[in-house]
Amino acid sequence: MAEILVVDDDLAIREMVAMALEKRGYRVMRAEGLTPAVAALRDRRPDLVVSDIYMPGGTGLDLLKALQAFDDPPPLILMTAKGTIETTAQALKEGAFDYLAKPFDLEVMLARVEAALAGRPAIPVRIEEDPASMIVGSAPALVAVYKAIGKVAPMRVPVLVLGETGTGKELVAQALHRFGSHPAGPFIPVHCGAIPDTLIESELFGHRRGAFTDAHRDRKGVLAQAHGGTVFLDEIGEISPVFQVKLLRFLEDGIVQPLGAEKGEPVQVRVVAATHRDLRAMVEAGAFREDLFYRLAGYEIRIPPLRERIEDLPALVAHFQDRFRRDLGLPDPGVPSPTVLEVLAAHPWPGNVRELGHVVRRVLIEAGTLGDPAPVRRILGSSLPEVFPALASPVPGTPLRFPEPFLPLDELERLYLLTVLTRCGGNKTEAARILGIERKTLARKLKRPDAPEVEDPEGDEP
Repeated sequence: MAEILVVDDDLAIREMVAMALEKRGYRVMRAEGLTPAVAALRDRRPDLVVSDIYMPGGTGLDLLKALQAFDDPPPLILMTAKGTIETTAQALKEGAFDYLAKPFDLEVMLARVEAALAGRPAIPVRIEEDPASMIVGSAPALVAVYKAIGKVAPMRVPVLVLGETGTGKELVAQALHRFGSHPAGPFIPVHCGAIPDTLIESELFGHRRGAFTDAHRDRKGVLAQAHGGTVFLDEIGEISPVFQVKLLRFLEDGIVQPLGAEKGEPVQVRVVAATHRDLRAMVEAGAFREDLFYRLAGYEIRIPPLRERIEDLPALVAHFQDRFRRDLGLPDPGVPSPTVLEVLAAHPWPGNVRELGHVVRRVLIEAGTLGDPAPVRRILGSSLPEVFPALASPVPGTPLRFPEPFLPLDELERLYLLTVLTRCGGNKTEAARILGIERKTLARKLKRPDAPEVEDPEGDEP
């Protein structure tokens, strides 16, 4: 059976991972930091290394460099609780086989171990560090987005970014550009839904003087302006059937022909499109060309809504607090109170991360701090978060207060579960233990009835 080196300075995590591997029949070596790990590698060569990124003596990326000095280096799976798009893509770029964000499910880890031992090649990724990245969170669903960006960014294929309004589709497009093969080129966003049908062709392809009534001079279109870079076509589902044909032709031959021009010119530009609409349903209804859909969807990235990664809410709140208090010239507002986080976690967030940022900014303007739930509830209006904390933890001896009008029982149950989950810091395993139910049952009950089916492969262990 294969031998695996487990490196982590946290004894509990190191032993938990090692024991899970040993139960599967693997032989396990253990090390608590970079120096003992390198020393162990001098004596014996494992078939695989599973290592934390941040540890005494150096980082997991330092360990990766040490491994690559060998003629036949073993694959490396990195793990960390401080997952960001930079660390994820950097790990893949340097040659790591995979990346796990803590907390993770042991079964998921074991599946990645099996894949690594099976010899699946790693995918190289080009990246430039950008600590100012606005994509915040380490929930499993968001880490999957990080990995997708890291895999497809250096490949010049069109990417279709799907997600509800306010989830951060343009941020993903910017990350694809920044981590791509031509990050120095221009990045030009175009909001297709905001441009009239009569002007969008001129906007993207340009025109020659006299091509139409108001064409008083030559104009270079966005596609030509973005030569060597990226064009982001936001809300692509809004373009007319006539323009769909012209966009399809450009994606097929890469030729830009301005209105009124006798011939076109080749342009090298990466196209990233995005929409909150269901393009597949539009194709079936005849509202969107099937051939254009497949051209745009060279690779698809789905951004999860905030309600599917509610464990990221504290990190997002802290991010927006720091950003807006600097913009507004306010003093440090301090750490949000647990009650405020409970109220925020209970909100359905139809506007997703954008709505959360709006709420945080308004609270800072009105109150200067997120320590008081009153302004948060006022901004959120008469939604259930106004009354839900009383339902979740009533004072002993007092009757329960119910919202008016009464809500369906399943929605009240879901919001109660969200409150328990928030108090557990987003740890679904711990919340399920307190509630006396299976983790999968908790995940199912948290899912809104109208939400799309998503997998919940990664949990909160170790």
